[in-house]
Amino acid sequence: MSVLAFREIRAREDPPVFDARFRADFAALLRWRRDVRRFRRDPVPQALVERALDLACLAPSVGNSQPWRFVAVDSAAARAAVRANFRAANAEALAAQPEQRRALYARLKLADLEDAPVQLAVFCDEATGQGHGLGQATMPETRRYSVVQAVQTLWLALRAEGVGLGWVSILEPGALARDLAVAADWRFVAYLCIGWPEEPAVVPELERAGWQGRTGAGRRVLRR
Repeated sequence: MSVLAFREIRAREDPPVFDARFRADFAALLRWRRDVRRFRRDPVPQALVERALDLACLAPSVGNSQPWRFVAVDSAAARAAVRANFRAANAEALAAQPEQRRALYARLKLADLEDAPVQLAVFCDEATGQGHGLGQATMPETRRYSVVQAVQTLWLALRAEGVGLGWVSILEPGALARDLAVAADWRFVAYLCIGWPEEPAVVPELERAGWQGRTGAGRRVLRR
């Protein structure tokens, strides 16, 4: 059978029907997809992480460019460099806080780089030829948006397995890229801590800590 014939058969497959139970479970998954900041040190099976990464790569991408690049940060030296990067960036962020919020900021748990058993740095390959530049001429940033879609898909896939994820953004991107020795055309998007949550919670930690509560459903719709 030719590749084109195989694709035509696949295109004719009936789509799945998602029932009310599935929709309720999906809504629960979204509610429980929280930014985890406290992890147990128990190892996460590699096969589970690989399954979640496979699902992450089903995310949509502009022009089918699939620009996401995952770097497993495993070595002691690489993790030490990330921790040093975070400490420096976090000290700057603390100093920049208004006086009335500085003490609260200092109490926040903003990363668990010591305990998270799995750590991934996620980059966007800005030079990829995949997709031939389709949809990127006027908005090249859509490549990075595509990477964020993959991160969100990974997040949900891990949460469905009971595993938590914390997105660490208090890092200096250039230093991180140099420390991890990635390609010059890769741009840093996310640093992900992955592991079993120490205290699973449906309410975001920042809300529990009093930093910022939700404003209703967070929906903003303008009509023209």
